Amino acid sequence: MLITNLKIKNFRNYEELNLNFNNNINIFYGHNAQGKTNIIESIFLCAIGKSFRTNKDKELIKFNEEFLNIEINYEKSDRDGKIKIDISDKKDIYLNGIKTKKLSELVGKINVVLFTPDDINILKDGPKMRRRFLDIMISQLRPNYIYCLNMYAKTLEQRNIYLKQIKFENKNPEMLDVWDLKLAEFGEKIFNYRREFIEKIKNKINLIHKNITNNNEEIKIEYISDFKNKENFYSSLKENKKIDIMRGATTKGIHRDDFIIYLNNNNVSIYGSQGQNRTAILSLKMSELQVIKDEIGENPILLLDDFMSELDENRRNNFLSNIGDTQVFVTCTDILKLNNIDSNIYHVINGKINKEK
Repeated sequence: MLITNLKIKNFRNYEELNLNFNNNINIFYGHNAQGKTNIIESIFLCAIGKSFRTNKDKELIKFNEEFLNIEINYEKSDRDGKIKIDISDKKDIYLNGIKTKKLSELVGKINVVLFTPDDINILKDGPKMRRRFLDIMISQLRPNYIYCLNMYAKTLEQRNIYLKQIKFENKNPEMLDVWDLKLAEFGEKIFNYRREFIEKIKNKINLIHKNITNNNEEIKIEYISDFKNKENFYSSLKENKKIDIMRGATTKGIHRDDFIIYLNNNNVSIYGSQGQNRTAILSLKMSELQVIKDEIGENPILLLDDFMSELDENRRNNFLSNIGDTQVFVTCTDILKLNNIDSNIYHVINGKINKEK
């Protein structure tokens, strides 16, 4: 899988840009706040349909402009394609010139794995970050997962509104059954997808981590969910009805799922050092890359935003030498020295990019 060309107009601090890429490594270096991460963000946006930095599409439009365009040409083993995203008052997505009707038509066309300095928060922050990690990975591989997530979220919102209406407006509690059945239906599908992919990660992560740590640490991942099956969850909603009405929120469900990573049987988010947390995240992300490769039969695109600054020169070269036939986009403040690795190097200065190699 390759991205061959990127065109940008009025995105973040870029007025206009047209870049052709190396099939192997593409390095964007420069001082902070010059626009390096914006390149990776534009690729991620075309792959997932959303930014990893903001939920507000209008923030992506260049200051004092009214619209933005991003266009990517890509190659896969079985086909070539083009993705175009236009954002103004609304967001329109086009695949090979045809406007999409739903996000699931886009996700999975380009598969990406993203590393950022904030990824350590996947382990250190709350369960929402860990669910988001799972959701992004699974959505790229199972289009129906996005539909199930959206339907579950809408049903959950409607149920929570009705819980408040029961509490404050004396609505009939028996009407909750309409939403309970839907939550159980979509919750079961999401649970099964998540359990499937946690198992796939389990089969990868320990070997990867042992290689990284020279067999000094054993890593395990455990999926945490109060969901067992549709019937059990439906019953738990009934049992918790009084609590839910009192709180005005649904207290059980896959919207509270989590996973825990253990190093040598200790929860790394609690007992792990900063270095151990970073290594655990590296193992988790490399597992994601391998799971995606197994699923689609080719390597996804690897996006490394200021990630190499965490590694010394030897580890950088070892890392890049061992990711196989993967196209990589790297941002960094200082130019990277890569031994005998084919690459394009771009110097980024205030929204202008100069190719140096």
